[in-house]
Amino acid sequence: MEVFLQKMILDKPKLYLHLKQNSSWVKTLTRDPSSFKDFEEAMKEMYKERATDKFDLMLDNIDLITTFLNAMK
Repeated sequence: MEVFLQKMILDKPKLYLHLKQNSSWVKTLTRDPSSFKDFEEAMKEMYKERATDKFDLMLDNIDLITTFLNAMK
């Protein structure tokens, strides 16, 4: 794997953890460093860090608060 990829992965703990849990990415990144963007997207999907995941979580929280407030009436 190229040095700049190693540095980018080590600088972000979640990327490093994702690489440890999915070691097949080592081979993929070694053979094709341009697949780093796919690696990042897979990590974001796994740890629910995409914008849609955050939006869904916010809607769930609003729904929970609304339910709680309605129960308090």
